[in-house]
Amino acid sequence: MPDPRYPDTEPYTQGVVEVGDGQRVFWEISGSTGGKPVVILHGGPGSGSSPGHRRWFNPSVYRIVQFDQRGCGRSTPPVSDPATSLTNNTTQHLIADIEKLREHLGIDRWLVCGASWGVTLGLAYAERYPERVSELVFLSVTMTRRSDVHWLYHEAGRFFPDEWAKFRDGVPESERDGDLVAAYNRLLNEQPDPAVRATAARHWCDWEDAVLSLEEGWKPNPRFAQPEFRMTFARLCAHYFSHAAWLEEGRLLRDAERLAGIPGVLIHGRFDVGGPPDVPWLLAQAWPDAELHLVRTGHAGGDEMLTEVIAATDRFADTVS
Repeated sequence: MPDPRYPDTEPYTQGVVEVGDGQRVFWEISGSTGGKPVVILHGGPGSGSSPGHRRWFNPSVYRIVQFDQRGCGRSTPPVSDPATSLTNNTTQHLIADIEKLREHLGIDRWLVCGASWGVTLGLAYAERYPERVSELVFLSVTMTRRSDVHWLYHEAGRFFPDEWAKFRDGVPESERDGDLVAAYNRLLNEQPDPAVRATAARHWCDWEDAVLSLEEGWKPNPRFAQPEFRMTFARLCAHYFSHAAWLEEGRLLRDAERLAGIPGVLIHGRFDVGGPPDVPWLLAQAWPDAELHLVRTGHAGGDEMLTEVIAATDRFADTVS
């Protein structure tokens, strides 16, 4: 199958927006200077924006906005530094950052696209500011409910017993029968010993790799070999997931009625071990304006998922924001 993505393009402008709390959020724009605005919300949390994601959009039609969420990528202060506090790094802070960035760029409404954790963030943003959203395109759907977090870091271990045992054994023996995510959060964000934190980050990222290892063409994530990225990713994931993203359980489903009138496309892999397909199915039931496409991929996607993503962005390219 030929690559369905658009050719890569380089950003034509970039900058930093001061969002408060001493946080500086890096952003960049590519594509058409006068095109239809789209903001891409990266995964993780902590992954940082990816140049490859802009290839989901026709650069002659879209004005493609990307940014690095608090503390990761090129945003500062860096979460890789243990001195960087996460007190002002929550879902509510990120929602406010998105809105501040929209205002800073002079955009009235934009298409919101998110992948993985970016879906949870995109849903929370759209339900808070539906008047600022023209369409929604979500792939590898997450809602970061406590039940979802428990599945990913406990129940999914049934598919990878050896790897999960190593993940479990990365926390103190007294905590191995409890909430592993909370235990890792304590190791990564409360433990003063840098060696202990570094080991916990490695165990966390090893498990993240294992969950994707059944997918076609899988290779270990090369960024997990980078100590700074590994620490950023693990700290933020454990911080957000141990608090269920500071969202009341089931809130994103309950408030999906606020998305009425916003067209949406949900694309999810039937073989997503870390995020079973009942998650997007439940969202589609609660949001009548969304169409659900279940494809034969896993969480990381593939050509079949990309084909559906680009079909959606091409369709929405002709609509007025």
